[in-house]
Amino acid sequence: MPKRSKEMLVRGGIHRPFLQFVLREREFLLILLVGFTLSGLFYDVHSIAMWLGFMFAGYAAVANDSIQTLGTFIVSNSRVAWWKLWIYVSLILVVVLVTGWFLYDGDVTWQKLYNPQAYPDLPQHSQYPQPSSFSFIQLAAPLVLLILTRMRMPVSTTFLLLSCFSSSSKGITDVLGSSLSGYAIAFILSLLIWIGGYNLIRKFFKQRKSATFWIPLQWGISGVLWGVWLMQDAANIAVYLPRQIDALELTAVLGLLVLGLAILMRQRGDKIQDIVNEKSRIEDIRAATLIDFSYAGMLIYKMFVSPVPLSTTWVFLGIIGGREIAISIMRKKSGTAHKRKAIGMIIKDISYAVFGLLVSLAMAVAVNDTLRKEMEALMSF
Repeated sequence: MPKRSKEMLVRGGIHRPFLQFVLREREFLLILLVGFTLSGLFYDVHSIAMWLGFMFAGYAAVANDSIQTLGTFIVSNSRVAWWKLWIYVSLILVVVLVTGWFLYDGDVTWQKLYNPQAYPDLPQHSQYPQPSSFSFIQLAAPLVLLILTRMRMPVSTTFLLLSCFSSSSKGITDVLGSSLSGYAIAFILSLLIWIGGYNLIRKFFKQRKSATFWIPLQWGISGVLWGVWLMQDAANIAVYLPRQIDALELTAVLGLLVLGLAILMRQRGDKIQDIVNEKSRIEDIRAATLIDFSYAGMLIYKMFVSPVPLSTTWVFLGIIGGREIAISIMRKKSGTAHKRKAIGMIIKDISYAVFGLLVSLAMAVAVNDTLRKEMEALMSF
């Protein structure tokens, strides 16, 4: 009888997919077990819980959102040593967070999460007050995000994490409105760019080998995108911490995030990276640069238009969705298979994002009595 691996151990000759899954994902499952255990033990110990929540959220948010900001950068630099990419993105992270800390009196979120008592002139930010105590669900929310990330779902980090801290339904509806408008604008913008410039892009991208100037250009634009994303989404991570932190706490924040980036870069984005890998010619540094450029422009625009946090995931899905549709329209291939494939990918990405939104709302309602009463009143109406 041929020797069988542990993954294929069976009783009566029948394979056990569940056993195979456990053996294949044993390290990830162990991390989840430790995370949920620590959440259950320390959620009511505020000083420990806030740092546990920050560590969970820091890695989960960056791991999930890596497809947006770092995904194309990782794919198009697959031949570059991971530690070089890590040093580059880590330096940008340190510069952005330290700058925000200096400019806004210890607030590393770039004024996305204000203390309503310290800033009464900005009441919209009181939707996310600094928590005086944590629930188990609030602490475990980033672990749920990790699970969805492992399933290759590009869910909204903003919805999943901030919804658990929203003091009313307005905080959620504001983020939802800002995110949906961001998706629509990004989709239309990307569609117009790639339809209008398709023939020109094909002409200049005809050569398989790109010119050398694309390398520093792509690194520069990717760096800008990563920095702008941090200004937007640092709120999702720092929501567990005091709105103003001191120098020692800042050092701890930077150290933990840099360590998380090292793990992420070493894994080359892990499973969530497949969302980017399946798109058309993303490995081409020129295509990656154009995507990052349009995405960075959208985030900069939204930063100036509204101080309300938004889901950068939805903006990113709009960017790549518009591009895929434009390419499928402009291709001269016969038949409709490529168009159906593009539409299928868009529907799949959106369905995952909507699923993440529903999970976020369920967790927010479960953890927040005020929000639950508002939702019950709305449904009864």
